[in-house]
Amino acid sequence: MASRPASRLTSVAIFIRETFWVFALGAIFAYLFFMLLGAFDPGDATGLTVAVAILAVLWMLHAWAGRRRAGDARDPRVVEARERRGF
Repeated sequence: MASRPASRLTSVAIFIRETFWVFALGAIFAYLFFMLLGAFDPGDATGLTVAVAILAVLWMLHAWAGRRRAGDARDPRVVEARERRGF
């Protein structure tokens, strides 16, 4: 009886993970929007500022890791067709 590798995520887990990162990016942009609007001073909301900064760093690491994981995801047929045309 063979089991699936532990590194494989179900489609539900992938959906939940990606939904989290979308909401995290939305929270970062909302923070920046209201800060630029002058709704609050980042120095007065130190806890929120630190939390959003940590979330922003985690999002950047997530985006960087995703690009590294994707590697060269080009369709080999498209690459071959472009090489055949000469550019």
